[in-house]
Amino acid sequence: MSRLISKRSNWSLPYAIFLIFFVALPLVLVAMYAFQDADGRFSLEGFGKFFHDPDALKTFAVSLEVAIETTLLCILIGYPAAWILASKKYNRSAVTIILFIMPMWVNALMRTLATAQLFMMLDVPLGKGTLLFGMVYDFLPFMIYPIYNVLSKMDKSYAEAAQDLGASPATVFRKVTLPLSMPGVWSGILMVFMPTVSTFAISEFLTNNKFKLFGTIIQDNINNGMWNYGAVLSLIMLVIIGITTLLSKDKGASAEEGLI
Repeated sequence: MSRLISKRSNWSLPYAIFLIFFVALPLVLVAMYAFQDADGRFSLEGFGKFFHDPDALKTFAVSLEVAIETTLLCILIGYPAAWILASKKYNRSAVTIILFIMPMWVNALMRTLATAQLFMMLDVPLGKGTLLFGMVYDFLPFMIYPIYNVLSKMDKSYAEAAQDLGASPATVFRKVTLPLSMPGVWSGILMVFMPTVSTFAISEFLTNNKFKLFGTIIQDNINNGMWNYGAVLSLIMLVIIGITTLLSKDKGASAEEGLI
């Protein structure tokens, strides 16, 4: 028993079991259902149905559009916020950082419900604008923190060397700070884009089901017992997320190597 405990590789066994049952097995089941028909026979009917369904394709395109717009808005708002948080000149208190962390202590569904109630109190019509507001509100911290972590750990000697050589503050930011912070930006893009493109609860509450996203179609098919077609849609979403992950890693590595 002592040998079993003392061997370091055995400590990874619980994590391996967890990954098998809660990550690998669900993915295998999704793939199995996606390539089967209702009778359990191998079939590509679900993929053909998706590519010939104008409503599904339109919803998929709308979901990508909303995810891209949300990600861009998070970058535009989140980068300056992260830069201010990481700057000792403009932020000298840890309280400011805690204020940005606090929204993440509240359940995302509760934040969404509270936002919907606020719009109703103010008589704001629910639609795409309220949806984007809710998306940015929920996912903005996931853009700020990766950028903040990179900026706060950045070697300040690069910026100081550029200033000593006569570079203006704008040039220092464009030539030094921005390229070195790109790994954090790409990490933030990944953390915002992936959940945004597959979400459904936020669109339901902040648009009163007037604005359907791809996650809503997946949920509707699963709830209606159409497991095979729901698995096809889930697999397509997983492929998109996987491609995004690979591109983000490549871009992050390229940005990090570009200056050094």
